[in-house]
Amino acid sequence: MHASPTLLIHGGAWDMPDDGIAAHEHGIANALAAGYALLERGGSAVDAVEAAVAVMEDDEIFDAGRGSFLTRDGKVQLDALLMDGATLRAGGVACVERLRNPIRAARLVLDESPHVYFVGAGAERFARQHGMALCDNMDLVIPREQERLYKAQAAELAGLGDTTFSGPLASHDTVGAVARDVHGNLAAATSTGGTLNKAPGRVGDSSLIGCGCYADNLSAAVSLTGWGEPIMKLVLGKWAVDRVAAGASPEEAARAAIAYLFDRLGGHGGIILLGPDGRIGLAHNTPRMAWGLQTQDGARLGVTCN
Repeated sequence: MHASPTLLIHGGAWDMPDDGIAAHEHGIANALAAGYALLERGGSAVDAVEAAVAVMEDDEIFDAGRGSFLTRDGKVQLDALLMDGATLRAGGVACVERLRNPIRAARLVLDESPHVYFVGAGAERFARQHGMALCDNMDLVIPREQERLYKAQAAELAGLGDTTFSGPLASHDTVGAVARDVHGNLAAATSTGGTLNKAPGRVGDSSLIGCGCYADNLSAAVSLTGWGEPIMKLVLGKWAVDRVAAGASPEEAARAAIAYLFDRLGGHGGIILLGPDGRIGLAHNTPRMAWGLQTQDGARLGVTCN
């Protein structure tokens, strides 16, 4: 089978400020270029989503890798998942503090372990044993996020509410990618630093199979971004790909998933979907979502408004 390669990525769905749009589009373009170059050379969908997400982890504009939101105690804690739609193999890590690219560690779990999921120090030990260098957590912390945390905690002290998940949808910049390679295989990857001012040890939807990420050649590949707790409760990634398997188009399933998220639990977020036939879907109910798509017809990217 020879299929047309496709790469669809997102850089978060949230209340993105006007002065952040250009930087998000630049980061999306770089990630698309890195991932699609592998697909053009016959690389696997797994390779492509890993490469695209790693580029976004290295870009400080996104809530993934360096530049992520900080926990209540001022640290970066990262989660990531990678899933192969051809085999249903998956690798995930959560609450890692000393890995620059958690999606690379997730790939190692997928390739090198009979297990699916590692957390905390165990995930870091596994990654180091398989050749990944560890960093100091402060290497992942940037002044912009320290200032953002100080403001959030000051607002809490002033009695303006819990800023862990709230604020004007200001804490949802997870990154993700879905791809189809020339063999028709699908893959998905999602990576995040979580929510602003989160409790240490909190894990959101991004690295949980069927919640923020899923891939199956018989249905679709999906990556989500947004407020993780409602997404987890609905197992929304699996909900969406099951709709595609039942006959809905990826666009229909994406819109239905976001509507379900809000109608059932008042949740906010965004979703990208890619079917085995190459059809795509994306939807969000946040003010903006950064996204990019590349096929043999070229690249498209932007920051859509809701």
